[in-house]
Amino acid sequence: MTGDYNLKEVVLAAFEQLITVEESDAEKRPAPGKWSAKEIIGHLIDSASNNHGRFVRAQDSDDLVGVGYDQDEWVTSQNYQAVNWHDLLILWRQLNLHIAHVMNQTPDNVRNKERVKHNLHKIAFYTVQENEPATLDYFMQDYVVHLKHHLGQVREALTMEAE
Repeated sequence: MTGDYNLKEVVLAAFEQLITVEESDAEKRPAPGKWSAKEIIGHLIDSASNNHGRFVRAQDSDDLVGVGYDQDEWVTSQNYQAVNWHDLLILWRQLNLHIAHVMNQTPDNVRNKERVKHNLHKIAFYTVQENEPATLDYFMQDYVVHLKHHLGQVREALTMEAE
């Protein structure tokens, strides 16, 4: 994964589409045991919160070791179903616009520095073998891919409800 992160553009386009969704539609689960659109956006807020710290700390480190978290437990414990849909979207948008800023401010030599020590085999969306070097650039790109994946799930959940 290399190239333009395009996080800002992805987030702004998705926000414009999702802000028009009704609260009741955002709360519906597409199937038993599946997250609603609210819960998926909540998960993306958790991901943004965790990865923002990872990206900033990695700039002054020789490794890419980040703390993992139990995504289901985080979504459950924060009860995203009870949070106003527009408030969730605004928080998600603003966190990601700041992450886009962090990405764009990270110098090339820092982004592309190979890190032998990492745990991207545990915390990345598209994992990197433990014995292979990884870069912050890869991890940042992986974050955007993860976000796009879940935005696809949000659209699917909302489309299934419309049918």
